[in-house]
Amino acid sequence: MAVSRPSLFHNIDDEEYCELAARGCIRTAEYEKDSVILHTGDRTSEFGILLSGEIHIESLDLWGNRIILHNISPGQAFAETFAFCKVPAMVDVTTSRTCRVLFVDLGKLLTENNRECSWYPKLLQNLLILSTNKNLAWSTRILCISSKSIRTRVMTYLSGEAVRRGTTEFDLPFDRQQMADYLNVERSALSKELGRMQKEGILTFRKNHFCLNRLDTAEEDAPA
Repeated sequence: MAVSRPSLFHNIDDEEYCELAARGCIRTAEYEKDSVILHTGDRTSEFGILLSGEIHIESLDLWGNRIILHNISPGQAFAETFAFCKVPAMVDVTTSRTCRVLFVDLGKLLTENNRECSWYPKLLQNLLILSTNKNLAWSTRILCISSKSIRTRVMTYLSGEAVRRGTTEFDLPFDRQQMADYLNVERSALSKELGRMQKEGILTFRKNHFCLNRLDTAEEDAPA
């Protein structure tokens, strides 16, 4: 899956887009699988928008424990908070597939010279929408890991994916270890819980392909 023109450039025509590139406000780069685009502690004036491939936002502590905080799909942005706030990155940004990324340099974009450009107010509005959508995505993950129960974490995550995709059958962007990292649980415990849920008819799965089943409890709830 690839994105030809990210939503950040909504209502920006080809001439305006070329002007952005000519002023050095945007650039593209390609990365192989398992590359680290941004390390914890790095400072950057740029944020990225994934054009193709897949990216993981990861937290790695001093003892080597990894948590996948977020999965970035084509069209989504990353590192915008660090670029806007000018603070060191608190996460690693790594590629899980070969990726193509469009970078936006805020240092060059938000200069006085650009404020009279026709694209400037449109881009600021699009940046606000992008930031709002990103906050929504982070809120969804917080909801996933707020429960102490592995089953509740799994059901919250899968239900959210079903709503977002508009279908109860889909492929997850994670393998089993990555899914465990994302939900912040042990892989073995996650696998056992998924097995139990499958036996109970709540869902079926094969590798990263899941199908959620709606359990009909109407008869159980009906009065005798």
